[in-house]
Amino acid sequence: MPQVWAVVPAAGRGTRFGGEVPKQYLDVAGQPVLAHTLDALLAHPAVAGAVLALAADDPWWPGWHEHAGKPLLTCTGGDSRAASVLAALAALPDAVRGDDFVLVHDAARPNLAAGDLEQLLERGRADPVGAILAAPVRDTLKRAGDDGGIDATEPRQRLWRALTPQLFRRLQLTRALQAAAAAGIEVTDEAMALEHQGLRPLLVEGREDNFKVTTAADLARFEFELARRGGEHP
Repeated sequence: MPQVWAVVPAAGRGTRFGGEVPKQYLDVAGQPVLAHTLDALLAHPAVAGAVLALAADDPWWPGWHEHAGKPLLTCTGGDSRAASVLAALAALPDAVRGDDFVLVHDAARPNLAAGDLEQLLERGRADPVGAILAAPVRDTLKRAGDDGGIDATEPRQRLWRALTPQLFRRLQLTRALQAAAAAGIEVTDEAMALEHQGLRPLLVEGREDNFKVTTAADLARFEFELARRGGEHP
């Protein structure tokens, strides 16, 4: 399987989590969440290395130049996820061509399963646009009114929760993110930028436990999952 590079936007301050330390640097089993994320991502033999987009003058960054025996590059991220991803795409090694696929993965999504990443790489690179990991919506969805009452029950058929990694070609993703920024569109994931170009990325079903650490409960859940598996990733 040809190798790919990964982009990890890690410039967020994690304001929803609370506290001074950004969530990607919180300690779990003696390592920051970010280290666990990189463990899961770089363990795959097809992932050659990663570029991390960091906040300017990030005081928590450990200064790593490699992880799991693979190179880590850094750049300064932006005020938004899209700006950070664009910065990281520009900072990729010159050997990564415009039509090469690149993974984009959340810094605080440490519970990525090896089998899911394998499926994403295999199926995504066979698609003309690329693909994302996602999970079907299984809960009943309610639309709330202004007063907090239920206005309607929304059909959940064909609805999916977007996860990461997401896999797209370097140049195509760069142009899509640039076009969204120029149009004043705030994209919340990379697939959304491609969608605004009229493209249809593939959905690859991933595990429900590929969650993002956003709250203290999420952090406790990851601690539990890690302890249950004896420190090994799924």
